[in-house]
Amino acid sequence: MILDCLGKRCPLPVIELAKALADKPIGFKVTLLSDDPASAPDLVAWARMTGNSAETGEQNTFQITKLTN
Repeated sequence: MILDCLGKRCPLPVIELAKALADKPIGFKVTLLSDDPASAPDLVAWARMTGNSAETGEQNTFQITKLTN
């Protein structure tokens, strides 16, 4: 799944990501597109707090894996 949050500012990318993952099974993967400079640290903090995985890919691209319910 690709979640396009380009042009959206903090905290919208993380909010939209959380909504998108809410009903998905463990192991589900999302490619998040975000050009907000705050996205990288926000996603790292979100992953730490929720127990999920967030990795930085190419520019403005993040790979998210749902690891918990």
